[in-house]
Amino acid sequence: MALIESNTIKAMNKAGGKGEITITHLLTPAELDGKCLMFAMVTIPPGASLGVHPHNGNTETYHILQGEALYNDNGNEIKIGAGTTTFCPNGEVHGIENIGQDDLIFVALIIKK
Repeated sequence: MALIESNTIKAMNKAGGKGEITITHLLTPAELDGKCLMFAMVTIPPGASLGVHPHNGNTETYHILQGEALYNDNGNEIKIGAGTTTFCPNGEVHGIENIGQDDLIFVALIIKK
């Protein structure tokens, strides 16, 4: 068993979104072994968002741990919350906005195609 040290970064207006979000990378590129681009926990404060962005050559999954969000799935907006899992296929776009009163926290996984 190996303990992995996480790497936390702050990003302003990520992908054209609103405000500052926090991304805590749970695995390093070495652990991802070239198969995935990211496995991270993302925290978005109330009123902030991760802008709509494309996935070309990869897919992205979100699993919502806490909070309420407006998820943009190729222009179709859906309210989601804790326990919801989303999937953005290769060649499509998505984004997410915190519409709740508490931090929106989710796990994000980007897999190479």
